[in-house]
Amino acid sequence: MYHTWMRYFTPAPAHHRLGLACLGVGLQHGELPVVGPRTLDHHVAVVISAGSGWYRTPDGHRHPVTAPALIWLTPGIPHHYGPDPSWDECFVDFTGPATATYTELGYIEPDRPVVPLADAGAARAVVGRIARAARRGNPLLEVETGAAVHELLVALRRARADLAPDGDEVLQALARDAFQPLSVADHAARHGMTPAELRIAVRRGAGCSPKDYLLGIRLGRAKELLAATELPVAAVARRVGYDDPAYFSRLFTRRVGMAPVRFREQQGRTVPGGWSHRIPDPDDPPMIERLNTS
Repeated sequence: MYHTWMRYFTPAPAHHRLGLACLGVGLQHGELPVVGPRTLDHHVAVVISAGSGWYRTPDGHRHPVTAPALIWLTPGIPHHYGPDPSWDECFVDFTGPATATYTELGYIEPDRPVVPLADAGAARAVVGRIARAARRGNPLLEVETGAAVHELLVALRRARADLAPDGDEVLQALARDAFQPLSVADHAARHGMTPAELRIAVRRGAGCSPKDYLLGIRLGRAKELLAATELPVAAVARRVGYDDPAYFSRLFTRRVGMAPVRFREQQGRTVPGGWSHRIPDPDDPPMIERLNTS
């Protein structure tokens, strides 16, 4: 005996150009029938929140599936799976050009169809919002559900059992030491790793190279200092780890698309004689209180 509910959508070409388009959503539980063998032309995220079962790869290898877990169904790859004897699942079908980038960043893992999760709650909450948006007559259906697929991929990335929600210890240490004038080799040595091992760890956890990971943190902080303070560009450069302000300016211009001075002209929020001395603390954001409407 099993229970199932599902809906399918046909987004227009314009919705696909938003990056991700939701093609369907479903919630099922019980002794569900076996799926496949079959091959799809789009992605599906199947979230197992209770129970157990199996997944069989095209080469015949049978992988156990124990909740909480994620099953990735990727385009063009045959799949065959089912509960043993029962499980609770929810699924989201999706497609779009952004799937290639999410795969490159490690959020979608075609080579690892079964992914253990630490908790399925956040992912199920997103699927629940997609299901509610799927009510008939919702004029925002395609945009609302497409936006939720982006959120679902982030929730699934955070829920992976092999990774801490905000990155492993290596990523946290890199972020903490990002503004020190250290090379990638220096960072690797601090963790007793080779540069190659550090690259693998950062790619696995953040979807990019250590150099790009550090650069993103440094330039983000530089933007904050340029926008919210009156510090000279050279001082900003030193605060984010660059002793050579000319090199910093070239790097900033190449990555941001404009020089630091131009960025400050566009984004500057300093008040002469006011709060320009208050350098933003990324670890202590202000609380936005709800307005009292009573």
